[in-house]
Amino acid sequence: MESLDTKWIATVASIWIQCTSGSSYTFGIYSPTLKSTQGYDQSTLDTVSVFKDIGANVGVLSGLLYSSVTLDHRRLRFLRGPWVVHLTGAILCFAGYFLIWASVVGMIDTPPVALMCFFMFMAAHAQTFFNTANVVTGVRNFPDYGGTIGYLGLSGAVLIQVYDTIFKGNPSTFLLFLALLPTLMSLLLMFFVRICETNSVDDKKHLNAFSAVALTMAAYLMIIIILENIFTLASWARITTFIFLLLLLASPLGIAFKAQKEEKQRLSQTFSTERSSLVYGPEQITSPKFSSAQDPIAYQELAGDAFQVKATSADNIPQNEEGMNLWQAMCSGNFWLLFIAMLCGMGSGLATINNISQVGESLGYTTIEKNSLVSLWSIWNFLGRFGAGYVSDIFLHRRGWARPLFIAITQAILSVGHIIIASGFPGNLYVGSILVGVCYGSQWSLMPTITSEIFGVGHMGTIFNTIAIASPVGSYIFSVRVIGYIYDKVARGQDNSCHGTHCFMVSFLIMASVALLGCLVASLLFFRTRRFYDQVVLRRLRHSSRTRDMSS
Repeated sequence: MESLDTKWIATVASIWIQCTSGSSYTFGIYSPTLKSTQGYDQSTLDTVSVFKDIGANVGVLSGLLYSSVTLDHRRLRFLRGPWVVHLTGAILCFAGYFLIWASVVGMIDTPPVALMCFFMFMAAHAQTFFNTANVVTGVRNFPDYGGTIGYLGLSGAVLIQVYDTIFKGNPSTFLLFLALLPTLMSLLLMFFVRICETNSVDDKKHLNAFSAVALTMAAYLMIIIILENIFTLASWARITTFIFLLLLLASPLGIAFKAQKEEKQRLSQTFSTERSSLVYGPEQITSPKFSSAQDPIAYQELAGDAFQVKATSADNIPQNEEGMNLWQAMCSGNFWLLFIAMLCGMGSGLATINNISQVGESLGYTTIEKNSLVSLWSIWNFLGRFGAGYVSDIFLHRRGWARPLFIAITQAILSVGHIIIASGFPGNLYVGSILVGVCYGSQWSLMPTITSEIFGVGHMGTIFNTIAIASPVGSYIFSVRVIGYIYDKVARGQDNSCHGTHCFMVSFLIMASVALLGCLVASLLFFRTRRFYDQVVLRRLRHSSRTRDMSS
């Protein structure tokens, strides 16, 4: 079992949990059944969906719990570790979705709307516990390449493929499936998600392999979704494509075993070299890698202690805003700049996906086209999460570009996406939803990593989940106070329905302006933290790189 206690196995376990825990992205599958069985009107259903957004995005409790079970050394040993966070998420997931399913099938009496909102909040809130345990552990295991951590964006597309293959036409059973699958996956794999704070020279190579699998899965899912919306696939074809998807999901395990094998071989070679040095004397073994002319480095304390790097005076790094707790972070200007930027970016992006079906209906899109847009959103979301983290890692390591710059860039593109949706030209939703989906996912990749770099990893889970509150706050403002208000005002004289470009044009132009404001705020954060990145983050990365070179 010792070979299973590594950061590579932890990464595979996190990937599998993430690929099954994004159930909040599948609301469109079962919402019609929920509406009909509970006797809801559209306004009531929207209220339930708001609590879904709040539960899926406000993860302060999961962040506090993660910090408590990983940093509090006074706690009993068996109550420490990310598994406690996963267990809590599993309990919430099962309780929330099981009660919703029981209500839909008539096992329990129809609950009041407020109680159904609570059920939905619990079910969606489990996602924050899964995400916090996986993402924060991933960032701590790979502190130099935290931008590439995360598979959650693919989960919606994976779960929809399960629905199309097994439960198509039976959304009530799919609700029971959502109660069981994420719960069982988390319970089975939670003990493998461990913090293993070690660095090796080949980390990036193997992370690139995980990324290649993720991109392959995204391309495959996109092709399958498009084909299913163009052709009617036979049952054997659905089963075949689903089996191939399962094989893709299993492939990260091979990457993990390969990474472990290479690390074991490297350690064996190092051990042999040390034994030779003891037998023959250090003067008999020469290597430029261990030359005395190289800059001396005392030692490195790994990222688990708030990224505190100790070295010689040449590498003396100012601590500034490292290792902050939530209150200290909230007292800094950088926290509120990041919060406002996320309110503009995440809020307007989430409002777009919440209303994309209604926008398509007003523009005359067919049901197949609207369903295709909803399904593909998960792919664009993932590509944004992956792409922004990957690209920002490259530019940070090679050119020293601080990550907040990429928030500014993606929010400028987000503004363009909103303008395209507002324009109403033929096919505008396909182009606009790609831009908005990619940029929305980018915020979820960049924000947690920037949080760890500016405020440290000691309380990262609590801080980034507090900043994530900006997402449902922005969604409420833009969905209810902007889109809903303007739509109802326009449709009042048209039997509460609206058709034409004018239905959503003003709303999306407003959100385009808000995204542009977010770009300006992120630019200000970039200029405020540029010196900090130069003096702290980049020196830390260089120091870590030299340490890995010497240890290899």
